[in-house]
Amino acid sequence: MIELSQHISDYILNTFGEEYLKNFTEFIETDHLTYLRLPPENSVQDKLVKSLARYQIELERHDSVPFAYRVVNDISKIGKTIEYTIGKYYIQSLSSMIPPMILNPSESDVTMDLCAAPGSKSTQLAEMMKNTGTLYSNEPSPKRIKSLVYNLDRQGLVNMGVIQKYGELLSKNFSGYFDKILVDAPCSGLGIVQKRGEVSNWWTEKAALRLSDTQLRLLISAVKMVKSGGEIVYSTCTLTAEENELVLNTILKKYPVELVEIEFPVKSHPALTQYRGVKLNPEIKKARRIIPWEVNSEGFFIAKLKKTGETEAPEKAEVRSRDVNIINSKHRDIKDHLKYMSDYYGIPLSEFDNYNYMVKSRDINFINADWKYIDPNLFVRIGTKFGTVDKRDACHINTLALRSLGKHITQNKVEIDDPEELTAYMNGGTIKRITELRGQKVIKFGEYVIGTATTSGEGLKSQYPRAMRTHEIVLS
Repeated sequence: MIELSQHISDYILNTFGEEYLKNFTEFIETDHLTYLRLPPENSVQDKLVKSLARYQIELERHDSVPFAYRVVNDISKIGKTIEYTIGKYYIQSLSSMIPPMILNPSESDVTMDLCAAPGSKSTQLAEMMKNTGTLYSNEPSPKRIKSLVYNLDRQGLVNMGVIQKYGELLSKNFSGYFDKILVDAPCSGLGIVQKRGEVSNWWTEKAALRLSDTQLRLLISAVKMVKSGGEIVYSTCTLTAEENELVLNTILKKYPVELVEIEFPVKSHPALTQYRGVKLNPEIKKARRIIPWEVNSEGFFIAKLKKTGETEAPEKAEVRSRDVNIINSKHRDIKDHLKYMSDYYGIPLSEFDNYNYMVKSRDINFINADWKYIDPNLFVRIGTKFGTVDKRDACHINTLALRSLGKHITQNKVEIDDPEELTAYMNGGTIKRITELRGQKVIKFGEYVIGTATTSGEGLKSQYPRAMRTHEIVLS
């Protein structure tokens, strides 16, 4: 049972009234619903629904968010399936899926997710962009950025570069650069008390006010970074006016932006235009509030802004050089490695032209070829891992690269069908019955390309990434 603090009760009562407080209190005592985000293609969704049915997991598609599926039963398995492990779907709340939908980037948009960890919305944006085009995902926290990179890798994204800087300061690197920016700002979390009851332990109005200063600075930075005519979606998972309407009210007074009408896929309400006796800009009613118990998900505030004029470019920040070079498939430093991979795995050589490459010592990353950038030194991670060059100068494909290239591999594949062997492989072990093969192999289980392995006298040794050997896997 979640015990709602007096601070929260008083704020909700004074701001929204007695009935709202009653509904809020009753709602946070219910179990939160689990949703999955499936890829947008109907054929892929149908296949995954059937695959998960084999685990006795039943899904129900949302009426108006076509890639959102509610888990009807057996929630305990949903984060342990092989499909989840190799990034075929993402566990994400229904309300959390709405801000990327409202931003609606295309593959031709240069897009920024300014507050990206743990990666739910970034991976959704990348998916909406068809894993092509240009997406930057920023996260200042060294701890949280690990979860962002983990989810980038698990989903096999090759259109995302990761930046680790304070979002409030990034306009010193990017002035009038982006077509679209998502500012899903850190907030006081009143919309997620049902799922995170610990919010009640620390929440105060003063804490919300402190956060509103950060939110305002993040949104100002976004306004400076977006092009004239570009769009920003500002969202929080909290209910306070201080972190929502009042932030917008300040922005509308000082910067060349206008609010845009939003076509909403779930029930929502216009934002407040008056707060504690003070009238706000009437245009703020175009922003929307999602009330938790009306959608059986998290409470959210979402606004869409369009930049209507130029902003003064701030003094440009210096970037420490790390000798990061991005090269195409014809470059002398990569072309022989790609030819070797083509010959060894049967991948058509032309497939490698779809990507650019970063070679550092013996490690190679890759990203889609039309990804745009100003300075690659700004990024702590570009794309995902492609391969490693051994002492004999042979390039071996990384398991993560198989998310993009696995379907093109026709040679040096090993198919396994024994669940115990799959479990051993996913845990970094050795498949001991296979000893007659030599060299690196690609492992396939059923219809899925899983990862890579290397052969030895003891058997087929897993090369599945250590960072992903973190949870139990069930097969039925």
